[in-house]
Amino acid sequence: LVMAGRAAVMSRGTSQGAAQPNNPPPGGPGGAGGRQGRPNFDPAQFQQRMMERTKEMLEVTNDDEWKAIEPRVQKVRDLQRDAFSGLGRGMFGRGPRPGDNARQGDQGQQRPGGFGSTTPNPERDALEKAIDSKAAKAEIKAALEKYVAARKAKQAEMEKAQAALRELLTPRQEAIATLNGLL
Repeated sequence: LVMAGRAAVMSRGTSQGAAQPNNPPPGGPGGAGGRQGRPNFDPAQFQQRMMERTKEMLEVTNDDEWKAIEPRVQKVRDLQRDAFSGLGRGMFGRGPRPGDNARQGDQGQQRPGGFGSTTPNPERDALEKAIDSKAAKAEIKAALEKYVAARKAKQAEMEKAQAALRELLTPRQEAIATLNGLL
């Protein structure tokens, strides 16, 4: 009887699983929150969730403490996002593609920055233009020097923002933030 009862329970679970419709869950691939077109993506809501996760990660329970820390966390996150925008061609950006020379109309359709960034980067754009147009060595070298200088300035700004955030964190919070890529 015990064996028969277990078999009945197991078969019931199997039959219920088999009876489920073959619809993807909302938020799964192709679902309401899926990546196909991302119809329900709200950048402000995404940003808010990210900040809430950061608050939990840093174990901040005092709202006054969070009011002081949050703008500094936001500044660091913004600068990190902008740093990704400079990766360009080989990473998340345009990158050379077969047939690029034949598709002259594609050049205006690229997202600025890469990795979803909309932050303009004129130094990167000028360097890409010099590369794509096979400019003279001197022009490419000048564009490269400007790009590297701008990248160094952004790195210095990020380090300054991280130092400002570090001032408000406990040693434990600093360690957590460092392990999670915030510092």
